[in-house]
Amino acid sequence: MRVSVTFRHTEPTEAIKEYANQKLKKVKKYLSEPIDINMVLSVEKFRHTAEVTLTADRNVINCQEETQDMYSAIDRVSDKLERQIKKAKGRFHTKRLSGEPAVNE
Repeated sequence: MRVSVTFRHTEPTEAIKEYANQKLKKVKKYLSEPIDINMVLSVEKFRHTAEVTLTADRNVINCQEETQDMYSAIDRVSDKLERQIKKAKGRFHTKRLSGEPAVNE
């Protein structure tokens, strides 16, 4: 799993970077390797924005959250990402189970 954290209009701190990595490690249990995650953390006046783009298994999932605090933005975007992954996996399994089985000849 490759995670890249980019900072825009703010000073990069190791604490925020480690916190983001810790939160994004949760998605590893839902997906198979290789997983690429790009997180962009930006600050504009009082708005702290966290954007995540996840690429795995030929799927791309995007999330964005905006709050008053950077840590809460990271929390909310990681929760949203986890929900979207669960939903996408559920759709995949439903489609796969509803199809006819392959005939071996």
